[in-house]
Amino acid sequence: MVELKENVYNRQTARHQPKFKLWRSAGLLLTYRCNCACEFCYYNCGPDKDGLISVDTAISAWRSLRVLAGESAKVHLTGGEPFLYWDRLREILEAARKEGLGHCDLVETNGFWAENDEIIRERLALLDELGVRRLKISADPFHQEYVDIALVRRLANLAREILGTPRVLVRWEKYLANPLDTRELTAPQRTARLVRATREYHCRLTGRAARKLAKHIASRPANALASMNCAADFLAAKGVHIDPFGNVFSGTCSGIILGNVNQVPLEQIWKDFHPQRNELIGILMHSGPYGLLEHAERLGYARAEAYADKCHLCTSVRTFLFDGGIWPSLIGPDQCYR
Repeated sequence: MVELKENVYNRQTARHQPKFKLWRSAGLLLTYRCNCACEFCYYNCGPDKDGLISVDTAISAWRSLRVLAGESAKVHLTGGEPFLYWDRLREILEAARKEGLGHCDLVETNGFWAENDEIIRERLALLDELGVRRLKISADPFHQEYVDIALVRRLANLAREILGTPRVLVRWEKYLANPLDTRELTAPQRTARLVRATREYHCRLTGRAARKLAKHIASRPANALASMNCAADFLAAKGVHIDPFGNVFSGTCSGIILGNVNQVPLEQIWKDFHPQRNELIGILMHSGPYGLLEHAERLGYARAEAYADKCHLCTSVRTFLFDGGIWPSLIGPDQCYR
């Protein structure tokens, strides 16, 4: 386990100033591909997306997180929809067990595959054997436009029987108990229901959510967000997400690349992090998405009348910069923006 002083930024900050925290968790995105194209997806996943993480990339990142955080390291496997690549999911877990990397904290799924009790039992038993602590199942108005709620119920019930109730998380349990099929609604009714869902449950307005959902709830002019910087978001992030190509994102800030684990080990990316060495993050930490907006306006970006929050503003501006080929090593990959 490394110490805070091993990070270059921490060594240069005064004792009373906030330090860059250790990353203790990592979400490994097996793929951007998903059978769903949810309007709230902050990684912009969908059936037309690609990418499949290699076992070497996944295990290298897992190993590095253990170097950073020791026994407190937590890894979860997600996507996209990881069960679209069941064999790769299994291979990663088997390799982690062989190396003695510890338990996988959780595996996420939308349950699309849960059509057969025998397959469910077989797969859950194997996940249990390979050290997966918890299963997280998506259940919400967004996913249920693509996945029959009956499949989710079947998976949740069998998972509780096989793994035990404390090891099964349903996002959102409230919706699973009282679902509403948005496919039966008119377009205005559907939009109203999805907007209501963003108020009932926390939705990050990045990725597809920034393009599809945010416009329905945008009510704040950009000037109202001018005082909001992102220093705490980067410095206090509990962990990272690592995409199929090795790109590292801080927390859930999809599309802002801190480094690539296929080029530099994760622990070294953490040690080398310094805002002033990354122009994009330097702007965000100092003056937030509004500062990025001012930079983009000089390049031709036209601000909208209103934004939903600072993440919506940030994603909108970054999309403009991505389309213009600005900071290609920092803003990407293509899957997050198109």
